[in-house]
Amino acid sequence: MTDLSAQTTLETELLAFRLGEQEYCLDIMSVREIRGWTRATPLPFAPDHMKGVINLRGAILPVIDLAVRLGMPPASGGERNVIIVVCINGRTAGLLVDSVSDILSIARGELQPPPDLGGDGAGMCISALTLVDERLIRVLDLGAVLPVQTADAA
Repeated sequence: MTDLSAQTTLETELLAFRLGEQEYCLDIMSVREIRGWTRATPLPFAPDHMKGVINLRGAILPVIDLAVRLGMPPASGGERNVIIVVCINGRTAGLLVDSVSDILSIARGELQPPPDLGGDGAGMCISALTLVDERLIRVLDLGAVLPVQTADAA
C-alpha cells in the first residue's frame, strides 16, 4: 500500500489546452470546470487581457484572454473556444483558451524548470516544461497569470 501512496505523490495530473499552435497545461486540482464560450461583458478601463465578466450561476466571474495575457494575439472568442474556470488561493477566474486537449499524468521528475531568460520577469508565467510524445508542453503558473488583488485597491 505504501507504494501506491508514493506513486501518487511522484505524479501530477495536468489539464492540457491549446492557444493557437502552442500547448500549455495547468494543475488539474486548480480546475473547477470547463465551459463552452459565453460572451463576456466588458468592463471600462480593464487591462487588455481582461475579456470581461460572465454570470456563473449567480456569481460574477472575470474572464481572462489567456493568449493576450501571455503576449500572443487575442483569442477569437467564438463557439470553438472554451473557458477553463480555475481557483487558486481563494480566487476564481475564467481562462479563455482555444481548446482543451487532454489530461496528462506526468512524473514530477519529468518536469524541468524553464530557462532563465534574464528579462523583466514577464516570462515567469511558466513554472515548468515537459515533453509528451515529442511535444514540448509548458506548465502554467496560475499565481503569476491571475491579476494580483490588493486590499488597498478599493
